[in-house]
This record gives sequence, structure tokens and C-alpha cells, in this order.
Amino acid sequence: MNKRISVIICSLSVALAAAAQAAFVSADSVAVFYPASYDASQHEPSPIFEHQPVAAAPLPASWRIRPQFSLKEGKSIATIRVDETVDFYGTGEVTGPLRRNGRTISLWNVDTPAYSVDGGSHLYQSHPWVMGLRTDGTAFGIIADNTWRQQISITDHEVTFASQGPAFRVVIIERESPKALMQALGHLTGTMQLPPLWALGYQQCRFSYQPDTRVMQIADSLRHYRIPSDVIWMDIDYMDGYRIFTFNPREFSNPRALNDYLHQHDFKAVYMIDPGVKAEKGYFVDDQGTAGDYWVKTRDGRPFEGKVWPGMCHFPDFTRSEVRTWWATLYRDFMATGIDGVWNDMNEPAVFEQKETTMPLDNVHLGEHGIAAPHLRYHNVYGLNMVRASREGLLLANPQKRPFILSRSNFLGGQRYAATWTGDNLSSPEQMRLSVPMSLTLGLSGQPFSGPDIGGFCENATGELLAQWTAMGVFFPFVRNHSIKGSVDQEPWAFTPEVLDACRTAINRRYMLMPYVYTVFREASQNGMPVMRPLFMADAKDLSLRAEDRAFLLGGDLMITPCWAGTVPTPHAGQWQPLTLEAIADRYQATLHQRPGSIIPMANLAQSTAAMRTDSLTLLVCLDNQGIAKGTLYEDDGDGFAYRTGNYRMLTFDAALQKRRLTVTVRQTEGKMSPVSRYLRIGYVKGGKVRYSAWQQGNEATMKVK
Repeated sequence: MNKRISVIICSLSVALAAAAQAAFVSADSVAVFYPASYDASQHEPSPIFEHQPVAAAPLPASWRIRPQFSLKEGKSIATIRVDETVDFYGTGEVTGPLRRNGRTISLWNVDTPAYSVDGGSHLYQSHPWVMGLRTDGTAFGIIADNTWRQQISITDHEVTFASQGPAFRVVIIERESPKALMQALGHLTGTMQLPPLWALGYQQCRFSYQPDTRVMQIADSLRHYRIPSDVIWMDIDYMDGYRIFTFNPREFSNPRALNDYLHQHDFKAVYMIDPGVKAEKGYFVDDQGTAGDYWVKTRDGRPFEGKVWPGMCHFPDFTRSEVRTWWATLYRDFMATGIDGVWNDMNEPAVFEQKETTMPLDNVHLGEHGIAAPHLRYHNVYGLNMVRASREGLLLANPQKRPFILSRSNFLGGQRYAATWTGDNLSSPEQMRLSVPMSLTLGLSGQPFSGPDIGGFCENATGELLAQWTAMGVFFPFVRNHSIKGSVDQEPWAFTPEVLDACRTAINRRYMLMPYVYTVFREASQNGMPVMRPLFMADAKDLSLRAEDRAFLLGGDLMITPCWAGTVPTPHAGQWQPLTLEAIADRYQATLHQRPGSIIPMANLAQSTAAMRTDSLTLLVCLDNQGIAKGTLYEDDGDGFAYRTGNYRMLTFDAALQKRRLTVTVRQTEGKMSPVSRYLRIGYVKGGKVRYSAWQQGNEATMKVK
């Protein structure tokens, strides 16, 4: 036998041996497949699942999709083939189009400043998840339960996961629709916790606003220019020499006074905390971490040191529960200065002057049960474990408040702990357009709370770009204007009066629609549905919607078409009705369409969510072909956890048109929160116009229609 044939036979034998597998189906019809060589200690406990799939029955012979496991060139492979036409989605935080067919994605979190449109096949987060949508509207999802470095390759008929780690299990979900699939994913991986209402407002940021008097000026300007807003952010320059959990003694000498000033003007304050701890004796964070032996180690057992903003740093080993508990305690005094939220950045982790801008792959983490494993295993979940610890810290510091954490790095399942943004993008029209499929893809990967830096972070925005981006960006889940040090000013008033007016008009739209937005977020927290959705979620059988990634849905009832998008398909053959919220719309504003059969609640304009009231509601009514419509409104205290014990209101709206009289009734269908006396106004949406009734007090409103 010649050498080449011998190698082929040997390779086939290895592949066939690895293909042998065990499988089961859980009680909720989720299939789990194990390769023959599976070693649970190399993968479990899995960070992905909040509810681990548990065997309920053997895999039925009729199960359609089954992975094949193999080994190739030292990599563990799982291949999933389909014998039909499928549109693929998901794969997490990546650039490129919404439809993922023909794409290859590397799952390796990396600091990628100024990433390009075509250079984002791996960015700051990893989501080993692929959604498949068949032509009949049924859907399936694939999870590679594996944190090790890996790659996803997708063709029209095949999905391949190739890992540099040990053989891993694959979870496959089958559902009747993409909506049902997202709900199943949310059940398995956990849903986003309901955020505080203020986190849904407009937010202003820069690297950096300094000193504290500059922060106050920004707050004053937002109020002066009547720009509704809720949050101002503090980047790393508030720190003393970039030492985390400290304040610059000259420029931020009294953080309590600064935060009090912001609170008096109805702003919240969010401050950045990075993972790198300056390696310096006498610095309390480093002293505590060294005394507790909490740092990630080199392969020879020494605490690893790597350069970041403060200079040489130690890095907490967040895989260990005792380290996460220690990290949580650091937030108590920090939050006591009046800080409202936390921004965890640089947590891929980013390390300067190192290969791939991170720590060596042979660094050692001790893991949950003290079983040492290389950084190659834990790199992709470093950010997830950090925000897990930070969330614990915010709850420890303020147990009566809902934590808000924004994270640059994360992993599938990390939506349980933090929101995200799409990193250090560019101020360019191409990146503005790219932000739509990026956030849609994150939503389809289990992360409903995301958005880009509006206006772009790197380089210089123009007024035209900022106006267009803000007009679209106010309909993203996360709405923040953010720019880099040394770039031109990027606040809405920094350009021309026309740009200021356009930004203000767009942000006004966000705040008028806040009751609807909050209701959509509550839905996401309940069942895992994306806040920002692709058009195909409105009609999974309409093939013309499958690749659309310019227009998008906000919740289930509102379609957003940016001004630059041109002609786009609309669900249900264009039956959605144009919705005009202003008497005169400028050239920058996105076009809105409302779903027939829906009612969207809208509040009077307020300058912050703290000032928003819902005792007066405009109900935008878009009737279906039968002359009826329905809608809901979720209300609670906007913060805290009383809603968990029933202290909330879920209102149901019902509209019917009879003999040219439109009647809308309001009922409280859930919750123990006391009813309130309201003024109601009907906004009848038809033919591109909204006709309004007079204000009426009570639980019913009527109007005559032509």
C-alpha cells in the first residue's frame, strides 16, 4: 500500500470514529448532539445557557438536521448540511449583509479600531449561532456550544464550525417560524433583563468630555437647545492616571457634585471601567488583587502583565467565582458617588504591544472549579465574565435599582448581563449603512439591546452625515452619539441650524414613541424577541424580504426606512400605512410605516424620560381590512424591581370602525399597579396622513372618519 492511500484510509478512520455520536431531544423539542470524543470538562459549565437542555427522549428518526463530527488538520469540525434552499442569518457581531450565505466568520474577540466595511469578519464579540430560514417560513437554529477559538463557514447548503479546541456538542432547534425560533433561543440562553427606562433615551458621549465643567456645559447645551436626552458618558480621562475606580484629582475632584448636577437636570451618568488594573504597589485595586491572587497567570505561574492605557496592568481572572465576587465589591464606593451606569470597555481583553492585541494564548485561567485551562479556551468569554461580575457589583451597590452596563466584548448568552454597541466604527456613509445589518444580526443572535456610535467614532463626521445617521439611529435599541478624541465636535448643535433641527426632530420622534419602545423592550425581556427586527420577521414566507437590510422593524408594528435607502419592499405587498408624525418633515427624516391592524401608543413630548408622562396618550390607529386594530402598552416605575411582584400595568387597546365611527377602548389586562385617569386622543392613520380626534378623558375615545 502506498503512503498516500495509507494516509487517506487513516484520515477516513479518524473521521468515522469522530462521527459516532450520542443525541437526545429535550422536553421543549431541542436536539443535542455529542461527538464520541466529547469531554465535558473542556466545555462545561457552558456560559451560553441559562436553562441547560435536559434529555427527555431519544432523538427521533424523523429529525431532519443532524451534524457530522470529524477531525481535520488538528481542528474539531461539526458540519451541518441541508438538502433544500435556506437563507442563513445570525453569527453575531460582524460586518457585511444581513443574509449570511457565502460568508466565513472567525469567532475570536479582538480590539478592532476603525474597522472597515469588509474587514469585520471578526470583531469584539463571538456568537456561535446560525439561524436558517426555509422557503416555507419554518426556521431552525444551530448552536456550537464551544468557547474555544473557532470559525463558521456558510454556503447555501452547509454550515461548518471548525474549532481549535476539543470536540464540542451541537444544539439544534426546530421551530415553525423565525419568531418562535428567537423565543426558543431566548428560553435557552436567557433573556435581557428589563433595563431602566432612562437607558432607552438619547445619550451623549465623547472620548473625552473633560474636565467636569465641560460635562456640565454639555448638559446645559442639551437642555438649552431643547434636545431630549437622558445620559452623559464619562470616558477614561475622568480617572486618575487611567487607574480604574479612581477620579482625576484636578479635573474630576468632586464626582458627587458633578453627578448631583446631572441628576438635578434629569441626566444620568455612566462611567467607564476597563479590566486592566495598573500594576502598582500602593494602588488599592492592585494591592487587593495581588493579595487575593486574583490575576490571570502566565504559563509558568506568574501574574501576567500587559500594557494598556495606565501602563503595565494585571488582569482579573473572571473565570473564578471568588474573583468575580471581589470585583463586585469594588463598585460599592464607586457607585456611591452617584454614578448610574457602567461602561466596560477593552474587555476582549485588549492588550497593547502583544500578538493579536490580546494576552498570550497559553496564559492560564483557573476556571469555575479550579481546573486550569489556557486563554485559548476562555478568551472569547473574558468580556462576558467581566460584565457578569460587574452586574453583580451594581446590584450589590444599589440593590433597588436595575443595573445598566454597556460592554464592548461579549459572547452568546451575554445579553443576560449587558447591552452592547458595535465598537469603534468610522464616520462614513458606508458605515452608517452598515450599522443596520450589524444591529439586526446582533438581534437575531440573541442580543436585543445594541446600536452603533451615531455619527461614527473614528475620523470626522460632517453635518450631513450626522443628520442622516441621527434620523435613522433614533430607532435603534441603543441611541448614543459618540466620537473620538481629536475629531471635530459631533454634538447636534456643532454644525448648522439645519442639522440641529434635523437631529432635534429625530430625537423628538424617539421620545414621543417612548411608550411603544418601552413596551417592545419589555417583550424582549420576556421572550427574547429582537427590539430591532429584519423585515422578514413580518412575513417569513415573503422571499422578497429575505435580503432586505436597509429598512427594518422597530418591534412588530413600526417599519423604518432611512432617507438614503431608496425603494424597499414592504411586508404584505405594501399594505403597511405611511405614518407622518410632524406637520413638515425635513429631508433627513426616516420614512415610517405602521402595520395594519395595530395601535401604537405615543406620549406628549418631554425633555427626558424622567419628565415623560403617560396620563395623556395619543393612540395611532391603523386598521386592517376588517376595520379593527389592537395594541398594548406596558408601564411600571421605570426602575427598580417592583414589577417582578406584579407592580406594573399592561394595557390593551381595541379599535373598531362601525358606520364611520372609530372607537378605541382601553383595558388594564395585567398587573397590580393602580389605574390612572387619562386623556386619550386617536390618531387615525390612513393614506399617508394622520387625522387626530379631540382629547377625551376616560377609557374610551371616538372620532368620525370619512
